[in-house]
Amino acid sequence: MELERHVGSDGWDQAPRLFALVRTDAVIAAEPEMAEQLGLRGTADGGHPDALTAIEQDHFQPTNDLLADLSTIVWPEAVQGCALSLVSSFLPADAEVDIPDDPEEAAEYVAGHELQQEMRVVVGADREDHRHGVARLRSQPDELLGAQDLVPGLTEALAHTLAEPEDPIVADQE
Repeated sequence: MELERHVGSDGWDQAPRLFALVRTDAVIAAEPEMAEQLGLRGTADGGHPDALTAIEQDHFQPTNDLLADLSTIVWPEAVQGCALSLVSSFLPADAEVDIPDDPEEAAEYVAGHELQQEMRVVVGADREDHRHGVARLRSQPDELLGAQDLVPGLTEALAHTLAEPEDPIVADQE
């Protein structure tokens, strides 16, 4: 929810944003001056030992295929989780029947439809397989929806970025 408020402070018209979630104590140890500027509280200051700090990945430049973009990411061990924010347009279910099959035509159709709505979603996953998402409709800015499986495909893609890379298969050398 904190990330949604943070991202929301920059308005609605923005590209997807990616965040690494790192243990706050590790951030304080690695960057004490920055941690002080941000007012981070570690366990020595009474903070929760499992507290995470979100670090935006400014270098993340998503393309039109966000899932493919995420499939190229592998986080180092120090990253305990990750989160992604994005703004998406959608139509009510009864208006979806006429959406064209072509992705570009579909995007144009949805963007120009009178029933089109915008939703900001922030989803996250961690190495312990916890997943959660929150969403806010532009038309209902005071309401925040939340659930573990809010955007299951996206949270699965984020969780995959945290998985250990598979060991390469080595052919038997007999």
